[in-house]
Amino acid sequence: MLDLAFIRSNPELVKYAARVKNNPIDIDHLLEVDRQVLELQRRVEELRAQQNQISRRVKEAGKDKALREQLIAEGRQLAEQIKALEPELNALTEERYQLLLLVPNIPDESAPIGKDENDNVPIRYWGTIPTFDFEPMDHYSLMQTLDLVDIERGVKIAGTRSYILKGDAARLELALMNFAFDRIAHKGFTPLIVPAMAREFAFIGNGQFPKGRDQVYEIKDEELFLVGTAEVAITGMFKDEILNVEDLPMTFVGFCPCFRQEAGTYGKDTRGVMRVHQFNKVEQYVICRASHEESVYWHEQLIRNAEELVQALELPYRVVNVCTGDMGDGKVGMYDLECWIPSEGRYRETHSCSYFHEWQARRANIRYRDTDGKVKFVHTLNNTAIASPRILIPLVETHQQADGSVRIPEALRPYMGGQEYIRPREQARV
Repeated sequence: MLDLAFIRSNPELVKYAARVKNNPIDIDHLLEVDRQVLELQRRVEELRAQQNQISRRVKEAGKDKALREQLIAEGRQLAEQIKALEPELNALTEERYQLLLLVPNIPDESAPIGKDENDNVPIRYWGTIPTFDFEPMDHYSLMQTLDLVDIERGVKIAGTRSYILKGDAARLELALMNFAFDRIAHKGFTPLIVPAMAREFAFIGNGQFPKGRDQVYEIKDEELFLVGTAEVAITGMFKDEILNVEDLPMTFVGFCPCFRQEAGTYGKDTRGVMRVHQFNKVEQYVICRASHEESVYWHEQLIRNAEELVQALELPYRVVNVCTGDMGDGKVGMYDLECWIPSEGRYRETHSCSYFHEWQARRANIRYRDTDGKVKFVHTLNNTAIASPRILIPLVETHQQADGSVRIPEALRPYMGGQEYIRPREQARV
């Protein structure tokens, strides 16, 4: 969330951020609630000051019984007034807090102004778009031909947008997770395997609650929810902590199974494994000092790490600078990495990379003490290292061969026991 003092001092800037991020929050209403809270707080403080003054006078009254009784009666009246005001104060304070959770972050000047993904701005391309001297298949047809996926039985087990990876596809997904996990860990990032479920505070701290609640699966009667990214758990790890400045930056590579309701996507990407409820993901996460320059440095480093992974998978891609209307409330700046999908003839998002300044840290109360002893909120960043099965789509389509096989990129072969191709069963037996 934003600092309330900042909102009070810069209401027009905050209104601008809400406008360009398509956020309907009424900042004037928030400030009016804030005014009422401050007014009631002042009133309660004045009454408590009067209480303290009366308490002192009671002690000074000595044996003057009439005066003592009068003062005690006045003290009771003040206590009743405070008691009457406190529910209203508490309700208004809670309303202000809930409104603060909805206030968007201020986007960086480098972020394009736009309404949705159509206004994202490509900034670089890598790789050559593949051409085929045969009729290529889309990922689902290819995976069915190679007996790599079973959608029907997945749906029988778990409902729509479910799937079962089979044979070499199951091995390939694990290879991808280990490949990304190892590559990022070798850069000095601390490896983590985190819970796939978390309490509500972790989702609030991460910024996924309250607005994204409809995308999250709840475990009824347990006060737990299934995460859609390791970022939720890593943010929650440090809630209410004051970190040592000597330990910053803290860099993590986290793995966990992920879950997403995909609310609002009825009829979209229903073929194959593009948009599913359960997936596996390796996430990069950084906690650094409260410095815009350091945040920008790590933002660029994280996207480079992701690009190195995709280059090693030999997949053509582009990086886009995400516009204000598509980046979400918490982000100061955001890149998407989009891989080329041959069957669709377009790039599709496979990785995202974002920095938040202190927006998440304020929600989760994650701070550090600087070299001068001053306590500050940290800055946070995150990036998708790899997510599957989505990455399988460009991988199998791009590397399909005329004989119906799929070439395994060299970078993955050590994780596949040296295997070079995924072949149809008939060929595999030869």
